Amino acid sequence: MARFTRLLVPGRFQPPHLGHIGTVRYALDLADEVVVVVGSAQESYTLSNPLTAGERIVLLRKALKATLGDDYNRVYIAPVPDIQMHRVWVEYLKMLLPPFEGVVSGNELVLLLFEDSGLTAIRPPMYKPEICNGTVIRGLAIKGGPWWECIPEVIRGDLERVFVGRLRRLAGVRG
Repeated sequence: MARFTRLLVPGRFQPPHLGHIGTVRYALDLADEVVVVVGSAQESYTLSNPLTAGERIVLLRKALKATLGDDYNRVYIAPVPDIQMHRVWVEYLKMLLPPFEGVVSGNELVLLLFEDSGLTAIRPPMYKPEICNGTVIRGLAIKGGPWWECIPEVIRGDLERVFVGRLRRLAGVRG
């Protein structure tokens, strides 16, 4: 595969998990730099988006620094609010972010939008997709299940303090 100057890795990171870390690492193997796009930046304090963009950025920085070592210096993190217009989303990203050549994502819509815009769209190997995804992790956190299994160890304590209690309160779970 060709070497790229800069690729994007978009996600909501609600919460950041090992699948996200693996995707960033995979993108770094393909590109000189990676821009991690924290999407839905305007969303917070909901069941689907419990963390603020600022909280997600801090958690991502901590997890990426701990796992990537010196390669972390090749990663940028940028919050991007939604625009709710899929057809122009890639152009919106071009306006907000440094120049990029494509995207690395497991999201079919994201891949389609980049392909339709004439940019490279790369599907990474997925890390335990049946359990390492935000919907499953949030559901386990609400129910008191093993939500931490796909979370980088370095941010588990932070998420225990902020994420779990907030999610449970938003879901109306007491105790």
